Amino acid sequence: MLRFKDSLGLAARSNDVLAVGEMLVDFIAEEYEEQATEEPAYRPYFGGAPANLAMNAQKLGVRAKVAAAVGRDRLGDYLVSRLEAGSMSTELVERVEDATSMVLLTKSQSSPVPIFYRSADHRLSLTPMLAQAVRDSAVLHLSCWPLSRQPSRGTIEGAMRIASEQGILIGFDPNYHPALWPQDEDGVAYVRWMIGQADVIKPSDDDAERLFGKDTPDRQLAKFLALGAKLVILTLGREGAIASDGRETIRFPSLATEVADTTGAGDAFWSGFYASLIQGDTVETAIRLGFAVSAYKLRSIGAVVDLPRLDQIREMYGL
Repeated sequence: MLRFKDSLGLAARSNDVLAVGEMLVDFIAEEYEEQATEEPAYRPYFGGAPANLAMNAQKLGVRAKVAAAVGRDRLGDYLVSRLEAGSMSTELVERVEDATSMVLLTKSQSSPVPIFYRSADHRLSLTPMLAQAVRDSAVLHLSCWPLSRQPSRGTIEGAMRIASEQGILIGFDPNYHPALWPQDEDGVAYVRWMIGQADVIKPSDDDAERLFGKDTPDRQLAKFLALGAKLVILTLGREGAIASDGRETIRFPSLATEVADTTGAGDAFWSGFYASLIQGDTVETAIRLGFAVSAYKLRSIGAVVDLPRLDQIREMYGL
């Protein structure tokens, strides 16, 4: 059970956070959509939710790795070089013959609108090295994106089984996008099943609407809990979040005072949340620090920004 007042006492392992999923290039428009007067220009940024999370967590001061597949092309070279520049391990990044996946995004102060171009990302396989990396980590983080295709779906399921057997904390981001799934497959049903396998989930209000339709935040929260999630953090944009551990429900205000770009705000939250748990904080404190890291990221363009160490974030936001 996960309770707000508990420190989880995560087992000491050789790695803190292992994020498994997609690593890709975000091409973000240089102008806000409502301000654009002609065909927009796009600038490339490091992207992919699990990769963003791992990069951010490392900056905050915890040990983090990402497992992903990228192409043997210039975009793949760019992503690997960014990991290396951030002193991140690249041993779990597979180079495959398919083209590196990418996303076109509007520059947004609310929810960015994505257009997906994918190929290499779903080629991620469960190698012996990846299986061992799961066993060596205190936290396994999984995203929804790779679940929509094989063989990456099987890789995610295999990693999750290993983590469950080893008592490793499993976090799942149920960021379901119907455009990523085959038209003849019920992606909603599969993601709902996955929610029940995780310890922690952090859906946004947009995620909840795609999975359940429109409803109030309290009712959406109850639906996630009914699927078997142990801790649900439902983010509500400027309204902060509502979270439940199954017994208690707490509302958390947003700490953001300046919003330049929302891309990767959720990934920043996850990195602060995990870093705080690893440092021994309670679940409630970890959620507040997640929002602090997200607020810091929101001041800059792109999903991965120059974050300070977590202790500095604590001081900046009085946590």
